[in-house]
Amino acid sequence: MSMTRRTRAVVEAATAAFPKLGTEVLDAAEARRQLAARPPAPIEPIPVAAVRNSTVSSSHGAGIPVRIYTPHGGTEPLPVVMFCHGGGFVICSLDSHDQFCRAMANETGALVVSVDYRQAPEHRFPAAAQDAYAVLRWIGAAVAQHGGDPARIAVAGDSAGGNLAAVTALMARDLGGPGVAAQLLMYPMLDPARASASYRDNARGYFVTDDHLRWYWEQYLGDADGTDPYAAPLLADPAGLPPAHIATAEYDPLRDEGEAYGAHLAAAGVPVEVHRYEGMFHGFMTMGDVLPETGVANARAFAALRRAFAGPARPIFGCADGP
Repeated sequence: MSMTRRTRAVVEAATAAFPKLGTEVLDAAEARRQLAARPPAPIEPIPVAAVRNSTVSSSHGAGIPVRIYTPHGGTEPLPVVMFCHGGGFVICSLDSHDQFCRAMANETGALVVSVDYRQAPEHRFPAAAQDAYAVLRWIGAAVAQHGGDPARIAVAGDSAGGNLAAVTALMARDLGGPGVAAQLLMYPMLDPARASASYRDNARGYFVTDDHLRWYWEQYLGDADGTDPYAAPLLADPAGLPPAHIATAEYDPLRDEGEAYGAHLAAAGVPVEVHRYEGMFHGFMTMGDVLPETGVANARAFAALRRAFAGPARPIFGCADGP
């Protein structure tokens, strides 16, 4: 479907405020400076029962900062969602996705653990994946001390964070746990080859561009093997992975790889839901203050997590969902 006039205005505003990565801005530190210089949006934080910052120890270096959100009205022990923010492995932070994590905690009734993983290019692959998996292992071993239930864990993330969520599910399967009940992958960044039709169709003009994504992968991978499944989950063996809810956007270069991953999982017998949001673009699920369609997509995603925490997932595969 065509992009509405309102959505087009949001795309244009977001594009104007975002660094021109991969073309005019080639330095990660400069990109972060430009983003930090933007005035914060005048949005009241969604109230939750508690927010606390902590640090998870890691064998790969310094401790990993995490932010833990406790929902209103929950009864302990609470299910747990480990969340990895997007930003191409290079930018964004706990703060950039704070509002989304608050909403997810309240709407799923889960303890949300948001991960401040090491970023590229200072820390290239596999640093971010190592950090995410270290936090997942900490959740399995210690989250009960924070009111969480280590028997009900989901992983979630948007964009590059969707990559890390998928990778931690792979690592948990391959490296001895902990058990993961579900994956929530929001327009995930899964394939450094960048060869799908959606990269050609949506290369520019819809906020996130092919230039951005090429630059992100260059920062993250450096000289690393781009076919390593822990970098490119689309190339992994999907057998035995947890149920997945995958959201894609029509006008997103990453659309096809998210949907291909859903088909890949489904072919291996993994319960999966794939929802394409027509007329939407990359990043829309964290733009609830300006896009009403965000609420519909997030409600579906949060409902999928609630179902996963309550019992076995239903095998559903479908695309081209409207808002």
